[in-house]
Amino acid sequence: MQIRQEKKKDWPAIADLNTAAFETPKVAAIIAALRKNKVAPLVSLVAEEQYAVVGHVIFSPVSLPSFPKLKIMALGPLAVAPDKQRHGIGAQLVQCGLKKCKDLGAGAVIVLGHPTYYPRFGFTRATDRGISCALARNPDAFMLIELKQGYLVGASGSVEYDEAFNLKR
Repeated sequence: MQIRQEKKKDWPAIADLNTAAFETPKVAAIIAALRKNKVAPLVSLVAEEQYAVVGHVIFSPVSLPSFPKLKIMALGPLAVAPDKQRHGIGAQLVQCGLKKCKDLGAGAVIVLGHPTYYPRFGFTRATDRGISCALARNPDAFMLIELKQGYLVGASGSVEYDEAFNLKR
């Protein structure tokens, strides 16, 4: 398996993969909207096996308006082909993506995801740090990880995602 930055030719396969993994086209529409909005930096990685896209993760910048100089990325969505789940593909995509975000200068990453999956990577409940998100219906599902130790000390407020994520509602 190879993990690499997405290419434009991967877009249809990424859309199909996300639609299959989430059983709805809404997630694929969010990814397309991020590209259309030219959100940058955008870390969009695919896992490829025998020239087929079997996994995808995207990281996009978010803002913490009360602390505008902080560079924070949002992880998600993360999708793995249903027949390839539970084989470590998602974990490899997350780990590779976190490294790329750090290399781009991000100090922290947030995720709105499954509360028992993401702690294995070091994510902790964001509300325990005074950081919230209007999109988070379950506070246990909104988590963060510092890529630079102490990066979020003293920071608080509500994270704002790109408008592309409003498609999910």
